[in-house]
Amino acid sequence: MPLSEHEQRLLDQIEQALYAEDPKWANTVRISDPRNHYKRRLVKASIGFVLGVVLLMVGVVAPIIPLGVGGFVVMLAACLWGLSSWKRMNGFGGEARPGAPGQPERRRAGRQSFMERMEERWRRRGDER
Repeated sequence: MPLSEHEQRLLDQIEQALYAEDPKWANTVRISDPRNHYKRRLVKASIGFVLGVVLLMVGVVAPIIPLGVGGFVVMLAACLWGLSSWKRMNGFGGEARPGAPGQPERRRAGRQSFMERMEERWRRRGDER
């Protein structure tokens, strides 16, 4: 539902007052997209993963076991951090959006258990005979 003219004027006045009071913060809030935040986290996680691989390789080549284990832990942490960022960036909030591309049709319609699907197939098979 669109705003009335009076409400629109009030909103414009509030926005102008905000810009006058703190223009830097207002500009940051206005143009920030949460997906950009998650993209930056994904890049940082990728860099962390590469750093973990380097630490792991150095630990293997120079027989320093704790360094290799530390590299593996860094890789694992970077993967988990990156995957959580990827999930939130694409689904934003972790919930699957209805009608999202790549989502199977049967998930959109409603979730059925494995046994319910098997029973439905059995009934269809019996009806075909």
